[in-house]
Amino acid sequence: MSLKKQYNKTKPLCKVVFKLDKEVSASVKKANLAGDFNKWDMNSIPMKELKSGEYTVSLELEKGREYQFRYLLDHEKWINEEQADKHVPNAFQGQNSVVIV
Repeated sequence: MSLKKQYNKTKPLCKVVFKLDKEVSASVKKANLAGDFNKWDMNSIPMKELKSGEYTVSLELEKGREYQFRYLLDHEKWINEEQADKHVPNAFQGQNSVVIV
């Protein structure tokens, strides 16, 4: 899993690429991204499956903020991003990943 950030030079935005490795998504049929940036909507950000078996999606996020997020696999299993900038406790006795842009 990974996060890549590319800051816009003229606008206060950062393109963030979220990626699930094929080892994580080997038996997954569908992956979605949910977080602060979409009010935790489990359906609004589907991830694209690549020929390699990896899943990816990119978002433009406002710079100078922190965003909590998680991946949802097959609408039933939540997982965190291991390479997130940090992790914080959530209301469900688990943790959320955080990307800082």
